[in-house]
Amino acid sequence: MKLGLETETFHMYFQNGRMNAFDFVDQVVAYGLDGAQFNIVEYSEEEVSQEILDKYDIDPVWGSLCSNDKDHLKALRKKLDEHNLYCELDMKGVETERLKDVIEVAEILGAKIIRTYINKGNYDPEKVKAGIEKVRLIEPLLIEKGIHLAIENHEEEVATEVVKLLQEINSPNVGCLCDIGNGMMAWEDPKTTVDTLAPYAKSTHFKDHIVIKDGENLRVSGCPVGSGNIDTDYCYKTLLTQSSVERINIEMCHPYVSTFKRPLGTGGVEYLGEGAFKIEEPYIDPTLIAPLNTYKPSPENLEYMLEVQKRDADASVTYVKSLREKYKHLERGI
Repeated sequence: MKLGLETETFHMYFQNGRMNAFDFVDQVVAYGLDGAQFNIVEYSEEEVSQEILDKYDIDPVWGSLCSNDKDHLKALRKKLDEHNLYCELDMKGVETERLKDVIEVAEILGAKIIRTYINKGNYDPEKVKAGIEKVRLIEPLLIEKGIHLAIENHEEEVATEVVKLLQEINSPNVGCLCDIGNGMMAWEDPKTTVDTLAPYAKSTHFKDHIVIKDGENLRVSGCPVGSGNIDTDYCYKTLLTQSSVERINIEMCHPYVSTFKRPLGTGGVEYLGEGAFKIEEPYIDPTLIAPLNTYKPSPENLEYMLEVQKRDADASVTYVKSLREKYKHLERGI
């Protein structure tokens, strides 16, 4: 099984001008990993200031890639090839023109898998219905270019809803990205998520979560992979043995805290206290930074949070590599 790293693992470095796409490849190489998954969801002004954009020549439309300039992309492709690294892209939405632009970028970079998602913030069946038709419009181009679209279970969907839309699209070039933790925001146990999506998976996000109390509210918090309450051992083994994926992409969404997006019980979990839904103390001291502010810390906390992110990324990679070693006897000759 090949292991890759998603740029969200170092989101604060990107958003504060401490890392670019080429630096990220260097980090992937330093970790001894096999691939890079670039998040090209557009930066909002809240995430990246205009000062940072100007100083580091970042095009906010292209996220961690920084630009879609062809010379820039060709240079990045050269660096990826020099280290024999695979490349994947993570976008959002299914608007035709954006998909065409991303497919063009993917072709230059040699990326054969593009992640996207349809819902953001809340689950909207009508948006899903319209999204299915938009994916059908782009399917001929995907087939022509030999590129696969992986629709993610974002924080709004349960796994069966993703399977249903994939069955309606019914394309060999459209599957899912199985994010092992996102279903928690819809009250779905990660083991249920992985069991359901594994047969349809073309790519992955491998992470860990805990549930915390934030005042009177419950939140889902990211944490270093292997330190939370997701049964990551089970999830890794299931993806290895029950799916056709050849890559596990580490996406340490941390520091990051999210809200529940669906009513209690939507995904089958109707109570707290056990397994992935055991309530823990916040990973980051809430007297230092409020949980919902950890993703974008204030200037006075930035250096500390950068240290935390790098330390915990190191630990996450070490842990996932240990899972690969543990289960290498089950590999399919990938």
